[in-house]
Amino acid sequence: MATVRFFAAAKEAARCGEKTVPATDLVGLKQQLEKSFGDGFSRVLQQSSWLVDGVRVPMGDNRPIGDDTVVDVLPPFAGG
Repeated sequence: MATVRFFAAAKEAARCGEKTVPATDLVGLKQQLEKSFGDGFSRVLQQSSWLVDGVRVPMGDNRPIGDDTVVDVLPPFAGG
């Protein structure tokens, strides 16, 4: 099971800061998150960056993930 951490708007849309998700790849993980949290969360995901174990990955990347994987969902941040 991967640990997914949500920040800013993603945290607000998910109504939690972290969730453990059984998934073997990023596409499956994204699908499970969208199913769990709905359309509002899906819209946030479309604009978010993903970090897998601290490394940024493109949204379309379907790399495998394992039990100890940490995925961070980072929506765009405002400010300066």
